[in-house]
Amino acid sequence: MGLTKQYLRYVASAVFGLIGSQKGNIVFVTLRGEKGRYVAVPACEHVFIWDLRKGEKILILQGLKQEVTCLCPSPDGLHLAVGYEDGSVRIFSLLSGEGNVTFNGHKAAITILKYDQLGGRLASGSKDTDVIVWDVINESGLYRLKGHKDAITQVLFLREKNLLVTSGKDTMVKWWDLDTQHCFKTLVGHRTEVWGLVLVSEEKRLITGASDSELRAWDIAYLQEVEDLEEPEPKKVKESSPRIQNSLVAEDDALEMDETPEDRILSCTKAGSIMREGRDRVVNLAVDKTGRILACHGTDSVLEVFCILSKEEVQKKKAKKIKKARKKSKLNSCKGEEEDLEINVEMTLQDEIQRVTNIKTSAKIKSFDLIHSPQGELKAVFLLQNNLVELYSLNASLPTPQPIRTSRITIGGHRSDVRTLSFSSDNIAVLSAAADSIKIWNRSTLQCIRTMTCEYALCSFFVPGDRQVVIGTKTGKLQLYDLASGNLLETIDAHDGALWSMSLSPDQRGFATGGADKSVKFWDFELVKDENSTQKRLSVKQTRTLQLDEDVLCVRYSPNQKLLAVSLLDCTVKIFYVDTLKFFLSLYGHKLPVICMDISYDGALIATGSADRNVKIWGLDFGDCHKSLFAHDDSVMYLQFVPKSHLFFTAGKDHKIKQWDADKFEHIQTLEGHHQEIWCLTVSPSGDYVVSSSHDKSLRLWERTREPLILEEEREMQREAEYEESVAKEDQPAVPGETQGDSYFTGKKTIETVKAAERIMEAIELYREETAKMKEHQAICKAAGKEVPLPINPILMAYGNISPSFYVLEIFKGIKSSELEESLLVLPFSYVPDILKLFSEFIQMGSDVELLCRCLFFLLRIHFGQITSNQMLVPVIEKLKETTISKVRQVQDLIGFNMAGLDYLKRECEAKSEVMFFAEATSHLEEKKRKRKKREKLILTLT
Repeated sequence: MGLTKQYLRYVASAVFGLIGSQKGNIVFVTLRGEKGRYVAVPACEHVFIWDLRKGEKILILQGLKQEVTCLCPSPDGLHLAVGYEDGSVRIFSLLSGEGNVTFNGHKAAITILKYDQLGGRLASGSKDTDVIVWDVINESGLYRLKGHKDAITQVLFLREKNLLVTSGKDTMVKWWDLDTQHCFKTLVGHRTEVWGLVLVSEEKRLITGASDSELRAWDIAYLQEVEDLEEPEPKKVKESSPRIQNSLVAEDDALEMDETPEDRILSCTKAGSIMREGRDRVVNLAVDKTGRILACHGTDSVLEVFCILSKEEVQKKKAKKIKKARKKSKLNSCKGEEEDLEINVEMTLQDEIQRVTNIKTSAKIKSFDLIHSPQGELKAVFLLQNNLVELYSLNASLPTPQPIRTSRITIGGHRSDVRTLSFSSDNIAVLSAAADSIKIWNRSTLQCIRTMTCEYALCSFFVPGDRQVVIGTKTGKLQLYDLASGNLLETIDAHDGALWSMSLSPDQRGFATGGADKSVKFWDFELVKDENSTQKRLSVKQTRTLQLDEDVLCVRYSPNQKLLAVSLLDCTVKIFYVDTLKFFLSLYGHKLPVICMDISYDGALIATGSADRNVKIWGLDFGDCHKSLFAHDDSVMYLQFVPKSHLFFTAGKDHKIKQWDADKFEHIQTLEGHHQEIWCLTVSPSGDYVVSSSHDKSLRLWERTREPLILEEEREMQREAEYEESVAKEDQPAVPGETQGDSYFTGKKTIETVKAAERIMEAIELYREETAKMKEHQAICKAAGKEVPLPINPILMAYGNISPSFYVLEIFKGIKSSELEESLLVLPFSYVPDILKLFSEFIQMGSDVELLCRCLFFLLRIHFGQITSNQMLVPVIEKLKETTISKVRQVQDLIGFNMAGLDYLKRECEAKSEVMFFAEATSHLEEKKRKRKKREKLILTLT
């Protein structure tokens, strides 16, 4: 058997050209103790932290595969919670940049994340209509709240009470009592989706944003402040449906329909509406941390800023109004009208929530975040639709505040999709061009080293020597740029339609262009005298034209410069002789036009990629089709051979890049990473690097490693990945009293939880085997009358000669806190009796009481029926009952003692600081007195 052909693996090396992706939200983060300087933005599957002052990327929080959909910084500023497209939540440390905690519970993309005031709990809302509350400290799920009928749009914890308020696209706002985990109130006053929700005025008012130009305000009154209500009214019959035309009446009816017993916790009444200037839906509605500034935006580029007045300011305003009214009434009484002593002034909602100003950004807003400093300055940072971050500041305390744009991050990416990429001949520079600009990147540092404005670019290449570049545009122009100065040297009208393709001739003296005006034009480089200087500069001149019957989509020279391949709109590829322009071959077989093609380095093969999703490999000598490969699930957008080989890469609209062998017709590997259709790619002249660009605005660099790739292993890995995916999608075991497919627990089955359950099963089996061996060994020793050496299990040796029971405990400790319940849920009952017996031993010893109690209570909950009906387990449970209660009390006492100790230390520290403070204050006062005396002496001497 001969040697198998060896391939080398390409791996993802970096993501660049992206400032922020559209799916997630931008947030301010605190780094190195500085607020308002750093922002976190989603960048495909990663999170980038940008320094707004320097415009530099300072940290990348590495994601796995899924796109980021939501960000939320913790109240202490040390962590960032990140929600993903697949429903997972990861918590990253901003100090180390590592994601240590992962929560898996949702089945669809995360739409909202919110911490409570202390940062101990995190609530996540998802497109799967569920809200899950997670315990961040214990790294586990607390409970799942079901009730909404559509995606969750906002989740808020109340500071003072253990309540949660959520809004959804199902038009509902729901109030949840977290002590009992049930929904005790539903606000049904909205006719459309509720997109935003904020609590203001010390949580006495709720403001909601829906699909119209009204921001509705609701007054919240808590039970403690309201005298106990009388007998609950009988529930009203739903009769408001025919009166929808009169929306206000309908809303009042809807409010009356609320069950009165629910008002036992709080009552919510509509206070009025504030009108927005935008006519479309509210996209984001937010309030800053101080609760002073309220801001919202629609689908346009305007952020509307409102100021929420405090009680004192409202009272002042009221007093002014009363004064004014009194003056007016006095004037009226002077004119002979009777005096009205009682003056009533009604304060409207507009008096309490005032419009401050509008901030107009340079493009459509996707998300924003606010920081309001004590000095009155408001900072607003925006993530815009065109891959841009802008920071505005305004002083909200001024009578007419003017927003000023203080910084923007633009240099790290294009405003629109990159349509063409090229490598320089030394593999170092990468050119990317989009609808408005060309950027030159350094491949090793990924820094943008040149930006030049251009027209809508479709194709490009570096002129031999790498000092100039040529761009072909959508309007049919050729644009020639000098890289050293970044100047446009010349613009030539080359074609009447779009200039779709260019091919540099192998002798490097000229190139060919193909356009939508049904022609191929041949150009030569020449040096012409520059009017502005004495030196000559590069230019191009047209030499020949080849007129055809159809639009030209792609042109390629053969490496010996004898043939030119031209792909046409009629789905064929025509091959012509370069010297005479005579027709040589026609390659037909594609059902849709050939978008891309390339000729191998030896001129033997031509590979064509088409919109019919196929790649065909042809021989260039006779034009015979060697093989047709079904390459992608959507159009093949780009195709290029790796230099000096018969391997080639294809890029498709199915978000994938694939590598193929044109001799063996084998699919070698798939490079997955892009989240949208891929427009183009380029392979470096050395073949070591590939750069691709996509509709997700990102450019990705792929690097060839020295690791050999064996096809059989690759297929095996693919099958394993598919199996792991299918395992996670299988139905969960239902808990008694729960319908199948309805999950009561916060976790969800993943491959990690299945593996953790398998580890527990293996540990229990090892424990059983070892205990059986021990009994046998004791019997042998008894029979022999002397001590016989016992063979030690290698696994236990690896753990440092521990006993089998302690090995089981080690396995339990090794399971991630967030995966523990789910792992125990898939564990078969046959292992449970052994686990309970072991738990009894461990708890008696007092080791890991918290962890063991958590496992124990969970197992009792899910296997209650089987455990209680098993006579063998009655004594075990009795024993557990005694030991558990006493040991938990001990742990409780220990924690209580420690807390009391910490409280004492806190008081000591406070007392010390108070003494220091008073000492400082008195010395300050004495200093002031001394200065005053000095001043008085000076004045006396002067007089």
